[in-house]
Amino acid sequence: MSATELAQAVEKAAQAILSARHVVALVGAGLSAESGVPTFRGPDGLWTKHGEPDLRDYERFQQDPKQWWELRISRTSQFQEMADALNNAIPNEGHFALTDLEQMGRLHHIITQNIDNLHQMAGSQAITEIHGNRTKLRCIECSARWPLDEFAMDELPPHCPHCGGIVKGDTVMFGEPIPRDALDECIAQSRMCDCMLLIGTSAVVYPAAGFPVDVRMSGGGLIEVNPNETPLTEISDIVLRAPAGQALPKVVERIRELAGA
Repeated sequence: MSATELAQAVEKAAQAILSARHVVALVGAGLSAESGVPTFRGPDGLWTKHGEPDLRDYERFQQDPKQWWELRISRTSQFQEMADALNNAIPNEGHFALTDLEQMGRLHHIITQNIDNLHQMAGSQAITEIHGNRTKLRCIECSARWPLDEFAMDELPPHCPHCGGIVKGDTVMFGEPIPRDALDECIAQSRMCDCMLLIGTSAVVYPAAGFPVDVRMSGGGLIEVNPNETPLTEISDIVLRAPAGQALPKVVERIRELAGA
């Protein structure tokens, strides 16, 4: 996409966001990759290098949660590489642009597939983490959540002080159902949405990849912000073929100009 084409797409995106009633951002791994967080798939992806996780991961956790916790604490090299990257990651200009849009009253909710907590670090408030948050723990029975560093690990596996259920990391494992509260919020936001930003998502992981389709079928508009083509490109009304850290600040700037005019 040339500079002229990008400027034209930025103009259209700014106009669409300004005219929308309820704007929701669906965010994928591409945004975190701009902060140095490795992706899972692709030439340098963690799964490409180390192999994909066991599809029965959650089943094995349920069978022996104590062993799962012991492995988590010991850290295999695969987990340590991701942990080190996440510990060093900081929000990028794309994250901060989403915070700006929220504070301007133009962005109403973020549905993120990322687990890295970077949206919160950037200052965003209205967030649903469909795949969980690496800095939290969650009870698998009542879905109560706690910051990782505020939960007493007196036993393995730890148990919920509210209902007695087993506690695990908040991140969703292979084979684990999406937590019902998170899924319900995503569905509710998609139903209210009349303009969805698709930011750095490969659009191949469900159920998240289905939300833009639902928005489109109900008459809402889609704005794709991604340096790469995706399965959602064809049904998107506006495409910004650039990294979010480059494109979103331009959209924010143009919205400010138009809103102040």
